[in-house]
Amino acid sequence: MAALFFTALAVGFSGAMMPGSLLTYTIRQSLKEGPRVGFVVILGHAMLELVLIAGIFLGLDMVLKSDAAQITIGILGGLLLCYIGADMILKAARRKVSISTEAKTRNSEHMVLSGAVLSLANPYFLLWWAVIGLGFLTEAYRDFAVWGVVVFFLGHILADFSWYGLISFLVGTTRRFIKDKPYRIIIMILGGLLIFFGARFLIGAIGALL
Repeated sequence: MAALFFTALAVGFSGAMMPGSLLTYTIRQSLKEGPRVGFVVILGHAMLELVLIAGIFLGLDMVLKSDAAQITIGILGGLLLCYIGADMILKAARRKVSISTEAKTRNSEHMVLSGAVLSLANPYFLLWWAVIGLGFLTEAYRDFAVWGVVVFFLGHILADFSWYGLISFLVGTTRRFIKDKPYRIIIMILGGLLIFFGARFLIGAIGALL
């Protein structure tokens, strides 16, 4: 079972370390809220994965693998990311964002929800669980029954918490040295990245539709 745990950990890191909309959001919020952000955002991500794992065992993987689901998720997710990115750029350009080094706790629920929503908006995330994740879960269940699934999930999610926690700690603890103007430039760049990821989702979904 130890081999299963470390396999899940390695696979989890291979996905967590890839740049994407969730990482971009985590960096943005870490600049705004501080070093705890990564753990809060990944909590929402983990809750969604728990729901997905339960759904996969109930047959949801067949729906997620369908062309209609991938196209729908791609279009809606792409539009959502483009909107968030454009909003970030506009607010930064209008000087409506600034760094505050005061501790904040009011936005935890919002960040948990955002972690789940941004993950759900990524069609590659859903397809990974429907195809690759299903394979690992099936093997874990075959060898160790429900405990195998639990161990796989714990190893997988530990990678996410470790990587995103590290990123948010590094960004959150150095934000005090960043002035407002460079901060707004960073926000605009991150907004541009979200638009880029959103456009990729849209192009892929439209291409599949045509």
